[in-house]
Amino acid sequence: MIAQRYADFGPELAREYLAREHGYAHSTETLRGWMIQAGLWQPKLRRAPRVHPARERRACRGELVQIDGSHHAWFEQRAAKCCLIAFIDDATGQVLAARFSATETTQAYFAVLQEQVLRHGAPLALYSDRHGIFTKHDPEDARPTQFERALLQLRIEPICAHSPQAKGRVERLFQTLQDRLVKALRLAGIDDMDAANAWLPAYVEQHNERFGVPAREPANAHRPWTGSGAELQRICCLHHQRQLSTQLSCSFEGHIVQLHADQPHAPSGRALIDIAQHANGEIELFYRGQPLAFSRYGVHERRPDKLVHAKQLNARVQPLADAEHKRLARLRAQIEHQDAQRANGIYTPAEVSNAPPRVAAGRYGLRPSQPAATHLA
Repeated sequence: MIAQRYADFGPELAREYLAREHGYAHSTETLRGWMIQAGLWQPKLRRAPRVHPARERRACRGELVQIDGSHHAWFEQRAAKCCLIAFIDDATGQVLAARFSATETTQAYFAVLQEQVLRHGAPLALYSDRHGIFTKHDPEDARPTQFERALLQLRIEPICAHSPQAKGRVERLFQTLQDRLVKALRLAGIDDMDAANAWLPAYVEQHNERFGVPAREPANAHRPWTGSGAELQRICCLHHQRQLSTQLSCSFEGHIVQLHADQPHAPSGRALIDIAQHANGEIELFYRGQPLAFSRYGVHERRPDKLVHAKQLNARVQPLADAEHKRLARLRAQIEHQDAQRANGIYTPAEVSNAPPRVAAGRYGLRPSQPAATHLA
């Protein structure tokens, strides 16, 4: 059964699936010996003892939450690589929120942050790496990033680690998930992010039962969210500022935004307004915290930003590479067709819709080569 269904599983993971799905009752070591004899598992050397002891966990749940994203082939060869963003509690090691996204962006972290706050409440602090989403590297720029601004509104302290080893719990979590979660997705027959995100909460619950540990103190430091879902969604979106013209209009990402006339709390010309941009592209306008009615008119398609973080580079380049591969495939097919026509003695191809107009008769298309002049002695 292992050779047929669980050939690349480790002994412990295979025992868990056999016990849950097939009622297997033997120990992991018994199964390990059988797998070694059958050539399904190679024994490994024991891990060397730690040189540096791990940092002690926080005492209470919700005091510190470690966050990170992992780019991996989560669906193996069934779909393209994507990013799994996860929030893990430092005190218990439990996954509090997780979500698949195409790449690691501010909007993707906002989606997981909303899930975290709605389900568990706001933690005291979030512990992350020094990615540009979480902090600015220019010491002269005191303005917070979009993610920092949302954390400040939620009264969550942002903390950045000096090295990946400092946030080792979330790093080890991804090592575990890259083995176990990949196999679980395969057995569940899931090969796209939407289905995986709908299935993921049930898997996270099983994972927490298997790997979670009790906190040293029973208190929960999470602060429940008492506002509405719309208010939380408004915090967890991108915020921009624009200056109005004297006609109470402004430009925003290829659109002209025009305020409606005669509305309460309307600003005067040249005033600064706030624009909240949601993940689905919808926007809201505010002036001194009051919503504004407006109309939006598309002018041109906004070009993508040239500044791209390293973790988003593949997502930007891959569509260009795919388009180029398709173009070359079409070109190769056209060349093969023309070669086949030449082999059959047909030198003028059929008209195609994208062919340039003929300049003169016989000046376009395939033509038989002129025989070379011969001189007999």
